[in-house]
Amino acid sequence: MKKYLFILVTILSIFLYQLAIADTSAISPIGIWKTIDDVTGKPKGIVQLWVSDKNSLKGKILKIYPRPGYDQNEVCIECKDEKHNQRIVGMTFLENLQQNKDKANTWDNGSILDPQNGKTYRCTLSVIENGQKLYVRGYIGFPLFGRSQTWVRVTNLKNI
Repeated sequence: MKKYLFILVTILSIFLYQLAIADTSAISPIGIWKTIDDVTGKPKGIVQLWVSDKNSLKGKILKIYPRPGYDQNEVCIECKDEKHNQRIVGMTFLENLQQNKDKANTWDNGSILDPQNGKTYRCTLSVIENGQKLYVRGYIGFPLFGRSQTWVRVTNLKNI
């Protein structure tokens, strides 16, 4: 009888341990996201995030939504170096983000480029709402001095 009780307790312990691991596992930011303007609340564009061969998170602009004064062929006039006069659609704008060791759903210590003004900011992002939204913070120096946006995961590519 003690043998069966021991086996039952062992199986139950393994099951509970697996449940605990599942709750703490990271939700990936990899995928397609609709960016939302932090001022107007309207969609700005579609971006794709992926992990590079150096294990850092990167992002590329796939589409810019039509709005007065902007089009799909727009170039980054204000950008510096190799991105100067590069088309915004297709541009890598998010680079070198590393997964935070203490917060599995957070990536930080990277940079984000604002192609409207050509400036590069430090960046942190967190996957929220069961992976359906991405909280993105760009800042200079300290996270206190910056702007935030919440992006929405694109699950149906027909709707972009």
